Amino acid sequence: MKRPTMLDIANRAGVTKGAVSFALNGRPGVSEPTRRRILAIAEELGWQPNSAAVALSDGRAGAFGLVVDRPARTLGLEPFFMNLISGIQGELSGDGTPLLFTVAEDQRAELGIYRSWWARRRVDGVFLVDLRQDDPRIPVLEELRMPTVVVGGPGSSGSLPAVWSDDRAAVRTALRHLVGLGHRRIGRISGPEPLLHTRIRGTAFEQLSAEYGVLGRTVATDYSGEQGAAATRLLLRPDQPDGGLPPTALVYDNDVMALSGLTAVQALGLRVPRDVSLIAWDDSPLCGLVNPSLTALSRDIAGYGARAARLLRELAGGAEVGDLEDPAPRLQIRSSTGPAPRG
Repeated sequence: MKRPTMLDIANRAGVTKGAVSFALNGRPGVSEPTRRRILAIAEELGWQPNSAAVALSDGRAGAFGLVVDRPARTLGLEPFFMNLISGIQGELSGDGTPLLFTVAEDQRAELGIYRSWWARRRVDGVFLVDLRQDDPRIPVLEELRMPTVVVGGPGSSGSLPAVWSDDRAAVRTALRHLVGLGHRRIGRISGPEPLLHTRIRGTAFEQLSAEYGVLGRTVATDYSGEQGAAATRLLLRPDQPDGGLPPTALVYDNDVMALSGLTAVQALGLRVPRDVSLIAWDDSPLCGLVNPSLTALSRDIAGYGARAARLLRELAGGAEVGDLEDPAPRLQIRSSTGPAPRG
């Protein structure tokens, strides 16, 4: 069905196209009865202003963008991104601002999308996620002068403002809980190593394990349930590479891996938490529905996205904004953690 135009409205109302333009833009030049009739016909036809024309007239696209360089299959399975996008969109919907969302096959393609969006005035700004160490996207977005809010990455976002939470504090919270239960051999199933927050968590895990007298070991994955289960089986092998004993507790970088890890532990004939304790990162309703329910580092991810959206709206509007620290995750203690087994 053809998109309705101002000419369609003019023909229906029996007026000129100029009169329709005056009425729709709230300008003088038409009588009040004519204006009301034109507006009623526009609503009946479902007319909307052309976004490209609006962008050309005032320089604003009226939309924000988000590009993710991850396999689409992992996005569909991971509650974190769905909750983050929900929070962003929930905030933007308050004034009718749409979110343009797409998946890029690699970082080069992602940069191409930013350049295209900015050149074509498709967006007024973007959210930058999955920051890397010395991320090459930062200088490109700075050069484009595109309003950008980095989600995560404190101290590594260049001149771009960031919304972040303290991953080191969250690692300490998890380890303190496990050490308090007597665990001294703890495994960590992490996300992809190139991601900055994975490195921050990894450095914190290594340093805090030494501080608490814990023997720690990390296995990196792609965040998927399949690799989470495989890493679980690897860490719990009775024939450890160093000849020692397997860990008595495991900490997962997301809830999807923790859920698949729980299944893998039970398939090995081990009991949770009697033989192995488990902690998930990024709590979700599923963590409370499985048996045993999963202890998790919980935070308001939708609220995290909403705060990022508010910051980007202010930035795109010309305000000077700085970094915003989100509350650190808190530990939601459930049935999957208990005292370390003896021996």
